[in-house]
Amino acid sequence: MYAVIESGGKQHKIEKGMTLPVDLLK
Repeated sequence: MYAVIESGGKQHKIEKGMTLPVDLLK
């Protein structure tokens, strides 16, 4: 399963259980 996060106009696919880069959480 992937979580799609839209940040700065870009979409990032994050695998479930993966650690999110700090810059995406700001």
